[in-house]
Amino acid sequence: LLQDVQKHSVHTLVFRSLKRTHDVFVSDHAKSIAHDDESHKLKMGVKLKAEYDAVLHLPILKEGKDRASQFPGSLEGHQNYAQPGEDPEYLITGTHAYPSGPGVALTADTKIHRNPSETGVHSMTLALPPSQARHDATRTAASVADIHRHAGGAERSHPQSTSLMEGGGTRNSTLMRRAPTMPKPQWHPPWKLFRVISGHLGWVRSIAVEPGNQWFVTGSADRTIKIWDLASGKLKLSLTGHISTVRGVAVSSRSPYLFSCGEDKQVKCWDLEYNKVIRHYHGHLSAVYDLDLHPTIDVLVTCSRDATARVWDIRTKANVHTLTGHTNTVATVRCQAAEPQIITGSHDSTIRLWDLIAGKTRATLTNHKKSVRTLVLHPRQYTFASGSADNIKQWMFPDGSFIQNLSGHNAIINTLAVNSDGVLVSGADNGTIHMWDWRTGYNFQRIHAAVQPGSLDSESGIFACMFDNSESRLITAEADKTIKVYKEDDTATEESHPVNWKPEILKRKRF
Repeated sequence: LLQDVQKHSVHTLVFRSLKRTHDVFVSDHAKSIAHDDESHKLKMGVKLKAEYDAVLHLPILKEGKDRASQFPGSLEGHQNYAQPGEDPEYLITGTHAYPSGPGVALTADTKIHRNPSETGVHSMTLALPPSQARHDATRTAASVADIHRHAGGAERSHPQSTSLMEGGGTRNSTLMRRAPTMPKPQWHPPWKLFRVISGHLGWVRSIAVEPGNQWFVTGSADRTIKIWDLASGKLKLSLTGHISTVRGVAVSSRSPYLFSCGEDKQVKCWDLEYNKVIRHYHGHLSAVYDLDLHPTIDVLVTCSRDATARVWDIRTKANVHTLTGHTNTVATVRCQAAEPQIITGSHDSTIRLWDLIAGKTRATLTNHKKSVRTLVLHPRQYTFASGSADNIKQWMFPDGSFIQNLSGHNAIINTLAVNSDGVLVSGADNGTIHMWDWRTGYNFQRIHAAVQPGSLDSESGIFACMFDNSESRLITAEADKTIKVYKEDDTATEESHPVNWKPEILKRKRF
């Protein structure tokens, strides 16, 4: 009897504890939780945001007369299910029927599984890009993996690439990537020959314009340096002292000095107040092909056939650095105030960017296949161009990132010049001059001026060209012993000289 009482007491105690627990947490534990529309809508909104955020920005497809809600927290409009009676219905049979989702009450309606309607499948097919729809003609819809892989990709790479298409009366947004389009080149007036200056007795190899834009200097194979009046083209002065071809001249903007170099291995500093040589810079072992002045520091940089470039202190004549690394003639050198401060081009087909402080190479550009004979720095942009027999190439400072090729000047390019308006000029050894739009690489003009009377046609080579400081005149040094001056045609308009622009010409070869 005692055991029965104790057993009954324990059973009652457990039952009361269980009932108390049920009373606290569930009002009626035999019934399922009542369906709450607000919480269901909130839950589905969170689910949509988490799993389908990449495609929620797409317009919702409308089928027939059904107008789907565009509220992102609703699943209506994102489900294209057939209505009862339209398509075959499948009743789920078995001992344990299951609802269509968590928190959905199990009713007679939720036991029925419906297939997607044909209109829903058709509208999904229309939403695919046309090329993919043709390629995957047998497919009816994109998989979830495809949506996650491609969704938003076109917008990320090309924000303007999403296009609206009208197809079958349905306006859909398609994730299509448009073919890249080349920008139309800026219009530049054509250049025409303005003046021919004679006076040298040999090839004219180099040009420099003084900072005041009153006169310019030329160096020639006749071993002389001549100073010409820029406005009239008349000879002002001849300087003698070199015993071989004068390959480079430069006028200082910081002092009244003229610098020259030549194939006699000499680098000279001329005082223009006395018109005589005041300094020699000794050190090169072979012909000196080019020189340039640093714009902010009193140093001179020269380059030579001995495969070196040398940095000189103008005042003390000290050889500050000997820049070694090229394996053949260094044909051209340029200086700038920003890094890299020295750029050289060589017959070993490379371009080197130098660290002026350390006197060492900071980058070597090996894209050219043939000798690099000329370099030019853009006056406003942080870019430069190089000329060779294979191509003109444009580069980005400071690391020499390749921008584009300018193809079409099929000759050995000896010289380049560029002005602030974006006109790039290339002069070649066959006497041709090509004018390019710097930004797009479009060749808008080609010039082949006649040689001086008495000269051979084979003597029509361009050795140097340069814009004056007003950038309204282009001066060229040529193999027919003349200096030619070109000007823009003031009477030309875009209507009279349209840009014959073809996008396929502007395709960029990257290597």
